[in-house]
Amino acid sequence: MRVMPAASSREPSTQRAWSFRPRRPRRPGWTTWKGARELVGRTWSGHRLFIIVLTPAVLLRVDAELGYRWQAWFNDSFQYVQNTVRFQLDPTRVSGYSIWLKILQPLHSYAVVTILQHLMALAVAVMIYALARHRFGTPAWLATLATVPVLYDGFEIQLEHLIMADVPFLFLIMLAVTLLLWDPVPSLRRCALIGALLGVAEIVRSVGLPLLAVFTVYMIIRRISWRKVAATIVVCLIPVFGYAGAFYAAHGQFAMTNSTGVFLYSRVMTFADCAKMTVPPNELSLCTTVPPDKRPIAQAYIWTPESPLDRFPPTKFSPVPNQLAENFAIRAIEAQPLDYARAVFDDTWRVFAWKRVIFPNAPTYDEYIFGSRSLPIPAWDLADNLGRYDSYAAAYAQGNPLTQVVSPFATIIRGYQRYMWLPGTGYGLILLAGLGGLVLAWRRFGGEALLPWTISLALIVIPAATAEFDYRYVLVAVPFACLAAAMAFSPGTAGGELAGRLGKRRQRAGQAADVVPAGEKAAAAARGSGHDERDLAADGT
Repeated sequence: MRVMPAASSREPSTQRAWSFRPRRPRRPGWTTWKGARELVGRTWSGHRLFIIVLTPAVLLRVDAELGYRWQAWFNDSFQYVQNTVRFQLDPTRVSGYSIWLKILQPLHSYAVVTILQHLMALAVAVMIYALARHRFGTPAWLATLATVPVLYDGFEIQLEHLIMADVPFLFLIMLAVTLLLWDPVPSLRRCALIGALLGVAEIVRSVGLPLLAVFTVYMIIRRISWRKVAATIVVCLIPVFGYAGAFYAAHGQFAMTNSTGVFLYSRVMTFADCAKMTVPPNELSLCTTVPPDKRPIAQAYIWTPESPLDRFPPTKFSPVPNQLAENFAIRAIEAQPLDYARAVFDDTWRVFAWKRVIFPNAPTYDEYIFGSRSLPIPAWDLADNLGRYDSYAAAYAQGNPLTQVVSPFATIIRGYQRYMWLPGTGYGLILLAGLGGLVLAWRRFGGEALLPWTISLALIVIPAATAEFDYRYVLVAVPFACLAAAMAFSPGTAGGELAGRLGKRRQRAGQAADVVPAGEKAAAAARGSGHDERDLAADGT
């Protein structure tokens, strides 16, 4: 006779009942008043130092907006706005920034543009701090210190207030770096998003595409799977090829611009000697007989009427002159590689000077300073086919495009910029600190800090190698160097371990200095009592 096993009881067992863990009460959402108060409290308690440092930086940007209503102008700003109103792709530079302005054009406000750019710069500081703290456990003081240059440099604040592409470009690249480094192993979807950000950055500033190579090499070194690397590259090239296709439809050239050869030509014309080159007949007109030591700066070979490029009708920024200029430049580099290396080195070294000098000329240098009056609208921005507006700058805003300088706010930010900025030597020391951390982590190819450090260096070397030095390029490079230095000396890294050992050694030395042998203490006490007795006898007491 087979006996069936008894059915298990549906009542919870004693063991299960005792091992039951009550669920924690769910925190109220941040959309409720109580949840918002808790979120603010946790944020303040965990990031108090950063918030204290961030607050005055926000106020400085508010002051800039109120003092210079509602934008500052650089010479290139008018070309961006003109391309926006006419909605055309510029043959001189990539037009991603003009596309961004076109999206904002229905608001007819330069204030919206500059406020967003100020917020982008503040977001860059938040990303530096958050990445250093979340991913690398960097101490709060060091993570906060890494954000100070982007938050408080007076020239950085002025750059944010210009109608220029540099700050959106900085924001896109820093966001890509943050997404890649946020976790030890990024997901495939995140890598695709990183590629999209790099592709958009390339159509905002042409230096973005070389940075794709930096990201790719870093991902290979970190042994990220080939599928993720391929996804980053493919997604990055989608907007790039899309823009090149649109450029082909507009200008008959499958490229991003018709100016790469022109700018490279200007770079080599500071040293190119046609006597040392084999120049074909169709490029002889690009030569000059002026000795290298008597020649003007590089960009004079683009924008001045004396440039040999102006001998080509109708414009130097068209396929034929651009190609001839590129061929000429490559011949000069091949024939005079040391002279080219010297020119690139000199322009790169200019970055690290302690003082700012007037470069490339006084009018350009003054456009990087909060001035006492608005930059006038140039004659080439004026047009008769804009209805009741006489310039493209006015047509975009549907009003007066001149900067309204309002005191006392303008006086405050103008005086602040005069004294508060990061010298080039300071940037160089930050780069050296990051490099030191990379060298200490040589077994890991520099560790994760290799990515931001290489980006920072590339952002100053690439312009020097392809065009010319400009102060605003340095401002974009500084935040990446700061991030790299903070990462290279974070806990768990070779730099962090070295800093910890040095700190403990100083602590032990201080403790040893405080320890006095007991015998010496007794002798000192006896000597002291003897002095007291003699002093009392001398006083007759």
